[in-house]
Amino acid sequence: MNGAAPEMATTPWNPEEMMAALRREPGIGEVLPGADIDARYQSDWSGEQGGAPLALARPRNAAELSRVLALCHEGRCPVVPQGGLTGLAGGATPVEGCVLVSLERMSGIVEIDAASATMTVLAGTPLQVIQEAAQAAGFFFALDLGARGSCQIGGNIATNAGGNRVIRYGMARDLVLGLEAVLPDGTILSMMNKMVKNNAGPDLKHLFIGTEGTLGIVTQAVLRLHPGVSGANTALVAAPDFDSAIRLLRHAQQRLSGQVSAFEVMWQDYYLAATTAGGIPAPLPPTHPLYVLLDVQAAAPEEDAARFESVLEHALAEGWIADAAIAQSHADAQGFWALRDSISEMLRTFAPTINFDVSAPISRIEECVARMQDALAREFPGVRAIYFGHVGDGNVHIVVGPLPEDGHSTEKRIETAFYGIVRSLSGSVSAEHGIGLHKRPWLHYSRSEAELSLARALKRALDPRGIMNPGKILAP
Repeated sequence: MNGAAPEMATTPWNPEEMMAALRREPGIGEVLPGADIDARYQSDWSGEQGGAPLALARPRNAAELSRVLALCHEGRCPVVPQGGLTGLAGGATPVEGCVLVSLERMSGIVEIDAASATMTVLAGTPLQVIQEAAQAAGFFFALDLGARGSCQIGGNIATNAGGNRVIRYGMARDLVLGLEAVLPDGTILSMMNKMVKNNAGPDLKHLFIGTEGTLGIVTQAVLRLHPGVSGANTALVAAPDFDSAIRLLRHAQQRLSGQVSAFEVMWQDYYLAATTAGGIPAPLPPTHPLYVLLDVQAAAPEEDAARFESVLEHALAEGWIADAAIAQSHADAQGFWALRDSISEMLRTFAPTINFDVSAPISRIEECVARMQDALAREFPGVRAIYFGHVGDGNVHIVVGPLPEDGHSTEKRIETAFYGIVRSLSGSVSAEHGIGLHKRPWLHYSRSEAELSLARALKRALDPRGIMNPGKILAP
């Protein structure tokens, strides 16, 4: 790697002195010693295992967090930020002797500014709480993912979360107008901008979006709200091939004025698993190559129903879809979404698994999946895979399993094969889940050496002692 390593790599911290400093510091909030830390803080949903933490800090505000980080910076003690612990890349996994910083007590809606269409929230606020507060105020907060009830907005921002509505509203980055963050040395950086237009120099909030707590910890955010929606026109359709599905997408976006809110594609293997192992009723026969969940949100969806149905009728006439089921009620729509959200049940059936979250140019996705299917059948007979994802924004998820009991040998070989395919298509090894620990060995497949060198330079500039979430994204 280019550039000097952070100081922490050569200057160890003293755990006893660090714990004593935390205990005697006034106004620092709750700090628990390692022996008293609940097991739930030991790992996120990725299952990645790390070291034993020295302590757990649960600050209530940015001032308390600032004191914690200042002490850790002075003592060269590693810090691992934690939100709702729903990450899938090991970004919140403790390192040996670290101070865990949980933002769970830093929760709540600070303000809703209806005129500016913004909401100011604390970083530990669960995503679902934000969605419900926006709805109660007549607005819509567009970020949405399956972990909505558990994940926290600070973690969503730190990982630049994507989810189900990216095709229309963008990633988390596109929904954040302002931030407050605490730097590794304890400096509180306030960037609580409420304006869409603000070109007064560099927009520093982007240093903390998608960097997984390696440059600082987000404590507050100003979120962008959209006009409220009261429902959606939703359909599940069967497509004869991938090209037909994309033709449907582009036609729907044009005819419905860019209002397509979700375009979720499920390959036949996924649909079969969802309607058997997942136990979800099958609205359409499981005999088609592809299934698409098409969703168009609106303030008055009944007024758009005729246009929505005309889009499907045209697609049927063109041969882009072979069958369709249109939701006639909210319950019908929930049933269609249950197919897409049934992955947690299927993971138990396929366990142990490898879970991939990749992206590629939409024009190359069909090739990407076909090459992965071929590689799996040729090199790993007996290992199954299911393919699904937010294909309208280029994101495909793959669950591979069950894996043979040979340690990590098969896992590494499959990762090498699949990520090699993604690399050859100029895709990304992480579309929306982040890098964390799990994907760090493959990061150079999607970022050039020049990009990685600049990222390391930023890390050294903001965190010269290397205390912030060490080992995540970039190796020390």
